[in-house]
Amino acid sequence: MSWAFTELEVIRWSEARGIIPNSTSLAQLSKAYEEMEELENALNLRDKPGIIDGLGDVLVCLINVAALEDVDLTRCLEAAYNEIKDRKGHMNKEGIFVKDGSS
Repeated sequence: MSWAFTELEVIRWSEARGIIPNSTSLAQLSKAYEEMEELENALNLRDKPGIIDGLGDVLVCLINVAALEDVDLTRCLEAAYNEIKDRKGHMNKEGIFVKDGSS
């Protein structure tokens, strides 16, 4: 299954349930935060099925935000990658990448 197929299927699912166009981008973002908390709990428990479910739920919310904003999520990912692909930096002691010139 390709990403584009999956994104389209999520959009169709959301339309069939009235999420698109009756929700808002901010409501879907709020739902994504809720799902990220569930993902965080699954990560802390090392619950692989919960991690998979949490990541998927966050992605569904982000796909809904993109659809409500009439932007292509794949193009957003491509734009972000093009911005970071040549970035230089280092990993800090917390395991977070810090780009050169940042604190």
